[in-house]
Amino acid sequence: MTDTEVRKDHHLRICLEEDIAGLDVKNGFERYRFDHDALPEVSKAEIRTEISFFGKTLRAPLMIGAMTGGSTQAGQINRILAEAAERRQIAFALGSQRRMLEDPRSFASYDVRKIAPSVLLMGNIGAVQLNYGVGASQIQMLIEKSGLDLMAFHLNPLQEAIQPEGDTNFVGLTARLQEIIPQLPCPSVLKEVGAGISAKTACKISMLPLGALEIAGVGGTSWAKVESFRTNNRIQAETGVQLASWGIPTAESLVTCRRLLPQLPLICSGGMRTGLEMAKAIALGADLVAMALPFLHAAQHGVDAVLARIDQIIEELRTVMFVTGAGSISALRTDTVIRRIGG
Repeated sequence: MTDTEVRKDHHLRICLEEDIAGLDVKNGFERYRFDHDALPEVSKAEIRTEISFFGKTLRAPLMIGAMTGGSTQAGQINRILAEAAERRQIAFALGSQRRMLEDPRSFASYDVRKIAPSVLLMGNIGAVQLNYGVGASQIQMLIEKSGLDLMAFHLNPLQEAIQPEGDTNFVGLTARLQEIIPQLPCPSVLKEVGAGISAKTACKISMLPLGALEIAGVGGTSWAKVESFRTNNRIQAETGVQLASWGIPTAESLVTCRRLLPQLPLICSGGMRTGLEMAKAIALGADLVAMALPFLHAAQHGVDAVLARIDQIIEELRTVMFVTGAGSISALRTDTVIRRIGG
């Protein structure tokens, strides 16, 4: 196995076996509640959870979030997740495709279009790789070979700072993104990986020709903590532990980005686990909600376990919609009352 393949499998093992959450921060949605409607004036059987996102109809505003790729084990997981996404007609995101640029043979671990021909499929590469030799033609190859509908550039400065092999030259990256994005054949997404998007970052993002933004706030997997398990450098490892909760909680980041970027489609991720949290995110301005770790755990037990998890999340969403009187996703966003607890 190559060093990258080993790293991918290490990430999977750590995410499945270790405590990888931040030390003391939740995703922030516990601070919000809906007004209950005891007279909802809707039929639960007629509630519609479908949405249209970038030309694709989704059964619910749900995405299986970016996780993995680049190794044999990663390929097995991607195929299970992609089949479940196709059968339930939700969106699916690939893990970082940098490995495809290093070794074209690794494409097999990302090749899900034959399994999921109709899903909304999002690709993924580190934005910082634009400062390490990756150009538009290489990203175009990833898009075309994988049959992508969206291409995500992930932002992960904290992870790179802790990662033993980390790439930490982020100088001039906004300008590089401005140059590369217009050359691509599908819309681009910028995404954090678990530290959130701040007001300062949102203002920089407003200058980019993006199709969407994935906020990925604090409250779920801490990649600083994941990398702390991998490094042999004691100081680096301790830094990762101490900064495991660094960043902006997901709900706070969502509210900030919706206020500062009112027209940009937002994907909410970062510790999202339930249909109730999904409903809160939509009411606060999200267009789509991405979840990763719950589906990774389910994938260890096969496609049926992933399908069951998807069904559970959607049923929770439908029930919240029923008891708030929202007959559609647009009504959940515009007609319900969601309050911040304590102010």
